[in-house]
Amino acid sequence: LIVSELVTNALRHGAAPVTLRLIRHRVLVCEVSDASDTAPRMRHARATDEGGRGLFIVARLSWKHGTRYSAEGKIVWAEQELKPVE
Repeated sequence: LIVSELVTNALRHGAAPVTLRLIRHRVLVCEVSDASDTAPRMRHARATDEGGRGLFIVARLSWKHGTRYSAEGKIVWAEQELKPVE
């Protein structure tokens, strides 16, 4: 769900090229980059709104999340804790 929300936001509100990177180490990091330098902002959607919940969902499902900027645009990232397999 985190990947879906971050990629959808980049495609709808960012600029090409859009890239996805998943990094599994002690945590699972999802990074989505695009060429726009516009900062994403979390909205509190009303019950009747069709959209506006993407970053709110990411914030609720992730351990940490944020945005960092590069010469090529921005990277929006989210970390999830990995639970041991029993």
